Amino acid sequence: MRQPFNTKFCPALFLSLLICLISFQHSFGQKISAVENYALNRPGIVMIRTVFSADVYINKMKMDSRQFNNLLDSIQHLENSGVIFSAEQKLDIVLKEMYNNSGRYFKATMDYIRQGEQITSTGTGFFLTGDGYVATNCHLIDLENNFIRRQFILSAFRQITEDNLDALQNSWATTFTEQQRSLLDNTYASVYSRLFSMVLNNLKKEVYVVYRYDRGIHAPASESKAADIVIKGLPMPGKDIAILKIDGDSSLPTLRIAGKQLPQVGEQLYVYGYPGPATNNDFVSAESSLEPTLTTGIVSAIKKSVGGWPVIQMDANINHGSSGGPVCNERGEVIGLTTFGSLENRGGLAAGLNFAIPVSILHEYLDSADVEPRISHTSQVFGQGIHYFQQEFYRKALKKFEEAKQLNGFYPGLSDYIAKCKSLVSSGEDKEAAVFRVDLFAFFLLFLLVISLYVLLNRRKKHLPPGFPGSTRRGPGIS
Repeated sequence: MRQPFNTKFCPALFLSLLICLISFQHSFGQKISAVENYALNRPGIVMIRTVFSADVYINKMKMDSRQFNNLLDSIQHLENSGVIFSAEQKLDIVLKEMYNNSGRYFKATMDYIRQGEQITSTGTGFFLTGDGYVATNCHLIDLENNFIRRQFILSAFRQITEDNLDALQNSWATTFTEQQRSLLDNTYASVYSRLFSMVLNNLKKEVYVVYRYDRGIHAPASESKAADIVIKGLPMPGKDIAILKIDGDSSLPTLRIAGKQLPQVGEQLYVYGYPGPATNNDFVSAESSLEPTLTTGIVSAIKKSVGGWPVIQMDANINHGSSGGPVCNERGEVIGLTTFGSLENRGGLAAGLNFAIPVSILHEYLDSADVEPRISHTSQVFGQGIHYFQQEFYRKALKKFEEAKQLNGFYPGLSDYIAKCKSLVSSGEDKEAAVFRVDLFAFFLLFLLVISLYVLLNRRKKHLPPGFPGSTRRGPGIS
C-alpha cells in the first residue's frame, strides 16, 4: 500500500534546499564584471625596466677648412658675377654641397670621444607570489647584441650630432631652420657611417621591477627594485618567458594563474599592460604612467607557433610596451602573456591581430624553477573586499579592506577604497541593512507558507473516511 505523504516540517530538508540555492548562486558568481576584473588585478601589474649602459668611443671629427673656404669663395664668385643670394640661400647652398660631398669637407682624427650612453627597454609583468616572483617576456630582458649595439651607436650619434650642430650655429652666427638641421643631420649620419669607427666598452645590463604602492588617499607612489633572473627561455620564435625575483615579504599583490587548459575561441579576454603611446604620452602626467591600461577582446583563434607549441590569437589592442602583460579571462585568472603582434606592410602593428603565450608554457618554466604561483593572503582578503564593494555591501567591504591594510599597509589603492567605503556607509548607501530586512521578510513569508500548508493538510486528514491511510479518525472495531 502506498504510504501517505509526511506533512511534518523537516528542518533538514529546508537546510539542504538553502545550501543548494547558495551553491547555485555561487556557480553564477564565478564570472566577474570588467570593473571588478580591473580592480582585482590592477595592484599586481608591474612595469619591467631593463637598463643597458656602456661607454661609446668614437673618432673626433674635424672640418677641412681649406675645402670649406673654397666653397665659400665659389659662392662669392657667383655673387661677383651678378647672382644675388640671400643669407638663407647661401646657407642652403653650403649645406647641400656638404651633404653631397661630405667626404671632402669632413675628416677623422686619431683622437676619440668617450660618450657614456644608456638605453632603457620597458614592458609589462605581474606578480606570481607575494614574496616577489614575477612573470614577463624574455625579449624584454634579453635584447639581441646587434640591436643593442645599433641603439648605442644611434644614441651616441644623436648626442654628438647635436653638439656639432650647436657649435656650427655658434661659429656661423646663425640659426638653422628645421629643414636645414635635418639636412645637416643627414650629412653627419653619412660621415659617421662611412668615415668613423665606434667601439663599445663596459656593457652592463640591469633589470628592475617597478610597482605601485599606497601612501595615502589619492597619493600613489612607486618602488623600483633590482630583479634577479630566475629562469628564462628565448625571444620569439622561442618560448618567450622569463621569471624574475625581487625581495618581498609575502604580502605583495598577486594575480591568480589559471590551469593549463587553453581558452575557447570566442571567450572574453581582458589584457593589461603599459603600451608606449599611452605610458609615454606628453599630455599624460608622470605620476599616472604606472596606471596599467586595460583593453578587451575575444580569443580569435588557437594557432601553433613555428616551434609547434600553441599560441592564443586575440583581437584586443596592444602596442610596444604591452609585452609580458597578463591576459585574463572572465574569472580574473591569467590565461596567457601578451607577447607579439602582426606587422602591416608599412611596418606598424596591425590592429586586432595579436598573440599571447598560454600559461601552459609559463607552467613549464615555473615547474623547472620550482616556483609555485599562489595568491597572497593580502590579495585574497583584498579580493573579498572588492567583491563586497562591487555588490555595494560597503560595511563588509570596509572590514575586509581594513584587514588587508593590517597585512600590507602599502597595498595599492587601499586608502582610496577605505575612504570610499566610509563615505558611502555614512551616506546610507550600504545595501547590507536593506538586504537583511528583505531576507527577514522572505523568511517570514516562507514560515507562513509552511504553517499554512501544515494546517491545510491536517484539515484534509480530518475529513478523510475512517480507517483511510492518513486519516485521524478511527474506523469501526478499532480500539
